[in-house]
Amino acid sequence: MTDAVRRGEVTFSADEFRLLRDTIGARMGLALPPSTKPSVERRLRERLAVVGVDTYAAYYQFLCFDPGAEDEWATLYDVLTTSETYFFREDYQLRAFQDELLPLFAEQCAPRKRLTIWSAGCSTGEEVYTIAILIHETNLFPGWDVRVFGSDISKRCIDVARRGVYGLSSFRTTSKERRRAYFIERPDGAHVVERIRAMCHFGQMNLLERDKARLIGRVDAVFCRNVLIYFDPVARRSAIDLFHERTYPGGVLLLGHSESLLNVSTAFELLHLKEDLVYRKPTSFRAIP
Repeated sequence: MTDAVRRGEVTFSADEFRLLRDTIGARMGLALPPSTKPSVERRLRERLAVVGVDTYAAYYQFLCFDPGAEDEWATLYDVLTTSETYFFREDYQLRAFQDELLPLFAEQCAPRKRLTIWSAGCSTGEEVYTIAILIHETNLFPGWDVRVFGSDISKRCIDVARRGVYGLSSFRTTSKERRRAYFIERPDGAHVVERIRAMCHFGQMNLLERDKARLIGRVDAVFCRNVLIYFDPVARRSAIDLFHERTYPGGVLLLGHSESLLNVSTAFELLHLKEDLVYRKPTSFRAIP
């Protein structure tokens, strides 16, 4: 390792940026426009030292050809993105889910008595546990097989989600009543109670790897909020096609407030709720078993 790397003086050429941008985009779907070059340079600089290379070109070679690169790929997504989240985020949408969509699913899915929700890009798991709490509170699904799956490309995030222990920043919009009902306070943080944990399952998954998504099976709803904003157009379309494939007819897709399917896909139809707009897979594909 050169002194230039230690001092942060190694340069990041336009060609090196293009190589890394294209490789990262193909593997992860991340959109890295030219305006992100200074940020990418700053965030990747310390990775050069960690993997023991002297230039960004050598780092590109490491990612593409080194047998030990998988661990670095697992870290890279955390380096390049922000994974901040918290319980009961975007509460207007969650109210719509609890008050309007869950009663719809209780009727729609009654023949099979199974409800499956997928949080795609779940980060550290707060959204998954939030969904499980909302389902539990309705009392609409006694005796049902209820499962909430959370997936994320980040192994670190999935490890946190599986642990189910959270600090103060995760509770910025959580009521005292819900915190008392669904969490146990311990010295290391607030632990999700077992009756909620039992509904939740987590796995590391890249949304561009369609075969892994088949392990989840068919789902009644997909939450993918504030994830697609990081994707390039090709990856965004691929993810939407995957959600359409995995969703039951009549199932829904919930995106973040700044995201839409405009100019991306016409496979879903708009469903107007009292406080939100969501996307629904038309029921004409086949009946729900």
